Amino acid sequence: MDIYIKPAKKASIAERKSIYIKDIAEVFAPDNILKKIKNIKLIEIKNEEKKNYLVTIIDIISAIDKALPGHTINNVGEIDTVIEFSPKKKKENKFLKILKITFVTIILAGGSATAIMSFHSDAQMSTVFENYYYIFFNEKVENPLIIDLPYSLGLALGIIVFFNHFSGKKITEDPTPIEVEMSVYESDVTDNIIDTLNTERIRKENKK
Repeated sequence: MDIYIKPAKKASIAERKSIYIKDIAEVFAPDNILKKIKNIKLIEIKNEEKKNYLVTIIDIISAIDKALPGHTINNVGEIDTVIEFSPKKKKENKFLKILKITFVTIILAGGSATAIMSFHSDAQMSTVFENYYYIFFNEKVENPLIIDLPYSLGLALGIIVFFNHFSGKKITEDPTPIEVEMSVYESDVTDNIIDTLNTERIRKENKK
């Protein structure tokens, strides 16, 4: 019988020291053995500290083969899975969260405003707008509002469309640039953790 396993790249476990296949992977198998496969124990965490653990597809295949020999096991997911173990569930501090959001918002707003103003100053946008006004109206005017206002509104609208967010709501269902960058960052961090844990694992096996 064929067994299909789809391990996740990362799994977060809190307050439980026994890690089973169902905690880190999806399983497709005949109904008579599906529950047994899901409840196969992979590791037993002995420490009480917050730590990352690595489970490879070899560990999963070995555990299934030991419990249910004679089956064909197919991996359709990740090769390595990082388990983020925490002895206690993290309690969310709403005040601290609001404080962090406020701080980041101020920093981003200040940095963005500084970058935009620096660009406009370097590119001499005010002179460009004055020249545009002279071309169309044949008159020299400093800071022509008929050009400044539409440009400012267009700039704000462009930022809103680019970040796909306005007043806490998405404009479209597509992920925002920040969400994409956070996803890439999280994936890179997980890959780095996997590489580090794999290196430590190989060193330990070589010492045996």
